Amino acid sequence: MAVAAAGLQVSEPVRLWQDASIFQLVGGLIAQAKRRVYVEMYELGRRDIVRGLAGDRLGGADVRVVADPTVNASRFSLDALQRSGVAARFYPVDDTAHQIDHVKLLIADDEAVVGGMNWGGHSDRNHDYVLETRDADEVERLVRIFEQDWSLAGGEPRLAPRDSASRVAQTAPGEGIRQLLAAAFRSARVRVWAEVYTLTDPDVLLALVSAHQRGVDVKVLLDPSQPYNRHSFDGLRSAGVPVRWYPVPPGTLLHAKIGLFDAELLLGSANWTYSGLDVNHELDVDTQDPQALAAYGSRFTLDWERSPV
Repeated sequence: MAVAAAGLQVSEPVRLWQDASIFQLVGGLIAQAKRRVYVEMYELGRRDIVRGLAGDRLGGADVRVVADPTVNASRFSLDALQRSGVAARFYPVDDTAHQIDHVKLLIADDEAVVGGMNWGGHSDRNHDYVLETRDADEVERLVRIFEQDWSLAGGEPRLAPRDSASRVAQTAPGEGIRQLLAAAFRSARVRVWAEVYTLTDPDVLLALVSAHQRGVDVKVLLDPSQPYNRHSFDGLRSAGVPVRWYPVPPGTLLHAKIGLFDAELLLGSANWTYSGLDVNHELDVDTQDPQALAAYGSRFTLDWERSPV
């Protein structure tokens, strides 16, 4: 399966989308929704999406939006949505911990989209991924997390029940993403291919080195615009881990947070940093869907080959 091929009519329960085509998916799902549209978004700044959300409210769908209060574009968008009658709330971030609500989630009827792509005015320029899922268990888990966050934003904290068997993980509350990532590193025997916007967490760096030392094919692509990546880049290279700078055009980012661990693909909103894995509210998902694995593997190979050594 090609990543993000044209059209929205797919039979697979899981599908990987990339880059600007993500907004084709998002816009189509919002426009087609009949019963519910739940959105939780760190940066919500696209006017077309805001208009679409207001339109779905008028069409009778249950439309609710949670956004991060620290992003100017999200504050303006929530103000516009509230004026149009859409139920919209700000996530109550912990300022003392410098926390953000970094989640990027859409639930439309019985489908969900989760990944790393913000809905900012220029986000479509960035290299990023999301996973579209129709898997009933995954969608239900995502609904429960959204309801948890909606209640918290309304001043009525209700923690979503923990599900250790789920492929969906959150942090703050919980440590699910760090645990999922650590388990993926421990089980990897063949390959770890990662594209990461910001990589600074010492446990992750040590896990990359350890995997390389036990013979795993480790390859890491990093965004060169993030100064925090320089120390990690140098450290990985000195340990012999193959690492390259992704060749971002001016005005764009390698914004992905994704790793392929043998036959497991893990992606979402969490950077591989202390903030992403321990402080921020984040949402990740993993999949073993063979078409999603093949799609990412093909794209990663192209990205690796065109990145300077």
